[in-house]
Amino acid sequence: MTALPATGGTLDVPGAQLYYELRGEGPLLVLVGSPMDAGPFAPLADLLAADYTVLTTDPRGVGRSPIEDPDQVATPELRAADLSRLITEVDAGPAGLLGSSGGAVTALALAQSYPGQAHTVIAHEPPLYEVLEDRKELIARSEDMVATYRGGDSIGAFRIFMEIAGMAMPEEMFQQMFAERGEKEAEEDRRFFLYTQGPTTQWVPDLDALRAGSTRLVIGIGEQSAGQLCDRTSRALAASLGIEPALFPGDHGGFMGDPAAFADRLRAVLAGR
Repeated sequence: MTALPATGGTLDVPGAQLYYELRGEGPLLVLVGSPMDAGPFAPLADLLAADYTVLTTDPRGVGRSPIEDPDQVATPELRAADLSRLITEVDAGPAGLLGSSGGAVTALALAQSYPGQAHTVIAHEPPLYEVLEDRKELIARSEDMVATYRGGDSIGAFRIFMEIAGMAMPEEMFQQMFAERGEKEAEEDRRFFLYTQGPTTQWVPDLDALRAGSTRLVIGIGEQSAGQLCDRTSRALAASLGIEPALFPGDHGGFMGDPAAFADRLRAVLAGR
């Protein structure tokens, strides 16, 4: 199957310019991450474009979405407001929405504050400390991570991050991912450690509002994520909402590891199967 070409665009929003891409035709389906940009979603978006108009975006301050204030805190509420404006801009909603990792927190914030914008929100592995009993320990460990970063040891900060996440990887892979960082990557690292991860992981969802809203909520978990932080947070959140989590192929980044299998599962979940 030949991938449908993506059309890029930009949207001016207060304090930032958002880059986004559209693919395909049909009902609107939004794929969003944080702090990840649109790039890793491209293989999945290409597959889904046969059935949907697929919207992907770089969150403010990431990738091709510049911000006016480099020290602006990237709260889930702010990111949800950006996403709401994008959905309004493309004028094809209400949307189906898949948020991954920090993007899952963005998606939950959208469902909470803009319930008419999405008919279905699939929050795939949201890293929410506040739904766990050991949240104080996790916050303290994250504060140690930030202090390590502020002390000039970005590699050490990433090691703590991976430990908190419960994601083990070979040393060679770790070095490839985190040791060689260019100027742009270093700036995005700064925003992640100082202005994004804290507000994301410590966001407190309004469970009553999420339960009462018109948006259908799905909490997604990777089949291979057992033992990882986001497996725990996702199961705890689903239990708090009184819903059964939906399993997806792969782990935390399953949509990158096997986009075809992930696309098939996503279509089924959107269809209520």
